[in-house]
Amino acid sequence: MTVYLDHAATTPLRPEARDAWLAAHEVLGNPSSIHGAGQSARRLLEDARERLAEVLGCQPIEVVLTSGGTEATNLALKGLWWSRSDSAEALVLPDGEHHATLDTVGWLTAHAGAAVRPVGLDALGRIPIDDFSAALSGSALATALVANNEVGTVQDAAGLAHAAAEASVPLHLDAVSALGHIDVDFAAWRGSVSSSSGLVALSVSAHKVGGPVGVGAAVVSRHARMTPLLHGGGQQRGLRAGTQDVAGAAAFAAAATAAEAQREREAARLRALQERLVHGILTSIPAARLLGDPEDRLPGNAHILFPDAAGETLLFLLDMAGIAVSTGSACQAGVAEPSHVVLALGLDDRAARSVLRFSLGHTSTEADIEAVLAALPSAYERAVASGARSASAS
Repeated sequence: MTVYLDHAATTPLRPEARDAWLAAHEVLGNPSSIHGAGQSARRLLEDARERLAEVLGCQPIEVVLTSGGTEATNLALKGLWWSRSDSAEALVLPDGEHHATLDTVGWLTAHAGAAVRPVGLDALGRIPIDDFSAALSGSALATALVANNEVGTVQDAAGLAHAAAEASVPLHLDAVSALGHIDVDFAAWRGSVSSSSGLVALSVSAHKVGGPVGVGAAVVSRHARMTPLLHGGGQQRGLRAGTQDVAGAAAFAAAATAAEAQREREAARLRALQERLVHGILTSIPAARLLGDPEDRLPGNAHILFPDAAGETLLFLLDMAGIAVSTGSACQAGVAEPSHVVLALGLDDRAARSVLRFSLGHTSTEADIEAVLAALPSAYERAVASGARSASAS
């Protein structure tokens, strides 16, 4: 049996989500149809939207269902850019963002004339609020992760939102990695702002909280000015056309509700497991180093630098031992390149190729941690030796 410690990539489907998905498929009807069957489907869809809104701290009408976090991020960034004032030609982009954001911004720079105002991270992966604020003046929009998907550092979401509101700049926050682990509260972070600036959009995804793959949502403020990506039937305030996935929405709502109900208790449990894992690694491999903020981090995240060992080699050796971990974002799977997040922390290319991310979730156990600690020291020795042989051969 595989010891699965890659929950940040995707986490196992919760039984509540599976049951909700199957039950929803017993309801026949397109939720846009006006006959009785359609309206039954509509009631199920809107119940799911209301439950998601309760978890996310927003109004149900602000929940725009999507195919996942990537689509939600694309909708937010492209939609806000296309609705900007003509005088604003730049967007604010912190270093170390997820590739869903980086690649969307890359498209906007290549095809829509956008200019990027970067904001560096500190050595722990935090976005300095003062630097973020300084970059906002005259910008079309800004974006940031609520929690870094690789090193796990949790940002000051309320502070970022306040800075954007003060500068009259619309802000998108990527909460895909944060949902289910910390309190995600759109209204609290947005504050009393009643304009199209400040926090206006938030991205989340179902499969990071035990829901199905292929379902997500963009929280879009009622005050936001946003151009849609898709055009068609005018569903969801005209922001995302197309027949809505009732079963996916029901399963997402069930998973998010279950995750939120257990969040504080589960965070304490995962933090204890994470601390045991990190302590065991640093004790058995003194050269190893925990990256990211040691305190303000996702409770199940342990991002470790293993000097002189290629992360890909370590991943392969652990996989052969039945342990699944990651070298970084699964969205870059199969691409042998250094972690851009580690580089953003100020470390070099060698370090950025020598990291592993252990991410725990709702199925993780003490036995999983002990299995990793038993297998890792010999895997590290073999990875170091492999690197030394490769260096001497070259």
